[in-house]
Amino acid sequence: MPDRRRAPRDDPGNRVRSVRRIAGQLGGARIAIALLLLTIALQIAALSWGLPLLRDAESALYDLRAANLAPGADTDKRITLVVYTADTNRATGQISPVDRTILAKALAQIDRLGASAIAIDVLFDSPQDDDALLQGTLKEMKTPVFLAFADAKTNPDAITYEQEQDLRTYVAAAASPKVKPASILLETDTDGVARRWPRQYVGLPPLLAVALSEAAGDGDNRFMHYTGPIRFRMPLSSDRPVFDKIPIDLLADPDSADLVGNVIKGRYVMIGGDFSDFDKFDTPFTRTGNPITGERQMIGVEVHASMLAQLLDGALPRSISTGMLWVAGTVVILLGAATALYSGRGAVVGLAVILQFGMFLATPVLLERWGFDTLGVPSMGWIVGWLLAYTAINAAMRVIGAKEREFAQGALGKYLPRSIANEIVRNPDRLSLHGEKRELFCVFSDLEGFTKLSHALKPEVCAALLNDYLDRLSEIVLEHGGTLDKFVGDAVVAFWGAPIAYPDDGERAIRAAWAMYQAGEDFRGSVAEGLPPVGRTRVGVHFGEAVVGNFGGDKRIQYTALGDAMNTAARLESANKTLKTKVLVSREAAERSGLDWFRPMGTVTLRGRATPVEVFEVLPDLAEDQRVVVNELVEAHAAGDSRLVQRLTTKLAQFGQDDALGNLFERLRATAKGESYVLG
Repeated sequence: MPDRRRAPRDDPGNRVRSVRRIAGQLGGARIAIALLLLTIALQIAALSWGLPLLRDAESALYDLRAANLAPGADTDKRITLVVYTADTNRATGQISPVDRTILAKALAQIDRLGASAIAIDVLFDSPQDDDALLQGTLKEMKTPVFLAFADAKTNPDAITYEQEQDLRTYVAAAASPKVKPASILLETDTDGVARRWPRQYVGLPPLLAVALSEAAGDGDNRFMHYTGPIRFRMPLSSDRPVFDKIPIDLLADPDSADLVGNVIKGRYVMIGGDFSDFDKFDTPFTRTGNPITGERQMIGVEVHASMLAQLLDGALPRSISTGMLWVAGTVVILLGAATALYSGRGAVVGLAVILQFGMFLATPVLLERWGFDTLGVPSMGWIVGWLLAYTAINAAMRVIGAKEREFAQGALGKYLPRSIANEIVRNPDRLSLHGEKRELFCVFSDLEGFTKLSHALKPEVCAALLNDYLDRLSEIVLEHGGTLDKFVGDAVVAFWGAPIAYPDDGERAIRAAWAMYQAGEDFRGSVAEGLPPVGRTRVGVHFGEAVVGNFGGDKRIQYTALGDAMNTAARLESANKTLKTKVLVSREAAERSGLDWFRPMGTVTLRGRATPVEVFEVLPDLAEDQRVVVNELVEAHAAGDSRLVQRLTTKLAQFGQDDALGNLFERLRATAKGESYVLG
């Protein structure tokens, strides 16, 4: 018989004692921090679209799903775009403002051909000689016409206050029972992308799409104050666009207008500009490009047409309430906390994390597919909130004094490179203070004249420039699999071959060296006007033995490489100045790179060294025939064939002589057969 007096496992008293024991182990301060982190995590999970650091990520993910799930559409038979083009401007001799005479002629033909309603997405904000002609045409229109309207308060980028007054005067002069103003306002998010319907501001006439649809009896009151996503559609093929687009020149001529009468009669006609550098908007297609047309931006009148088509289709996405977002955020936080509390096998935890992250990424996609408005639905916010909740609970439940964690924190606190720090976390024995001989590809870079430049700059300006520069170069080193050794002022020291060596270390080191030079050139071009000019980035590369390991004491260590190979790379970097080169590589490094990017630059004796070094300049784009001739020139000098040297020098001069090649000619003339040029 079972002992009925024994307390069951889920006895409330046991649970209370367990909670008290855990609270005692954690302490009040740690519990308070964990609760604070959970609160922040919930805010992030529910409100990530309003957070500056996450808003861009959420917008990018929205664009991806909106573009990939955009409905396909054959050419819309309800709407036609009539556009001014660059050819129109050349023919009329007017660019800004566009010619109004051709517009008057086109309007007359559109009216004659029986359009349903007409929208003009062109602001008449400056008086022109042909205003009377256009206003007269507008007065005679039988088709409803809506003139573009904007004010300086809601659309300051499009119109000034003075232009607004001219616009109001023009609209008032042209107004009739058939001619009315409509708002052409298009609002973009903080990243400049048009994703949402603009707000209907007090004092502005109805939005262009709303006004058009109401004039033709197709209005939908649900869109009067709608500010959700614009539905952009995907053409079925490149020769079947979503909207027919007709040059305005074609409609201005009565003879040619009849040829396109079938795309005007009974349709909404929207007139605007189609120029490469004006009135273009980024849309959710911008990041990836429209997969059918390849276009990354959309003209303003086509955005208005997309809104009109959405209204006519009644394509109003279902909304998700703020309360549901908070509920979803709470579920995300609970999942993160539960995962941190699970103490099972690592593989199970890993699978659970993958499934949860997949769910966070997939849920907004599914909601978009099911017709919900996912502007405001988190994805990255759920992931970041989950991570923060997981971190808070995991930190609270782990033993803070565990040897491995203390060790990792101590190592990171001593400024080890990230790659080494990661290896030490996996294998703490690697932190022992010892060195080993390794064959390394050593890279040194230096920014010409920066030390002198720094004295002419304010400290904060100098620091900002230096941080930007070092960030660019260090990113290149890491992207190419190198180990960042140290920064010495504006110099970057890096190596390949330790702590882990790969067969293609040589190739990656050379590619990184060239990329560092190019990044230096980009940096020079990015320096703000008014600051002194920045010099070139010089790079030296050498291959050889070095002692690599952790050096230092008990309080501070550094993972670094020491030895002749590192010194030689530094001397090569310095030699660039004398040799007029940019990226200088020793034969040892060039031969092991597997690349054919090199131009021989002779033999030199580096400062502080007795042994000559054969050096090569990295020039990936150098013509092969010129590379061959330079190689023959250096070999001829080594063989003491002065006549051949002279002949090849003349031949090379025909290719065009750069500073480095001219310097090579001078050094060869200054040295005898095979003699090394000694650098001072």
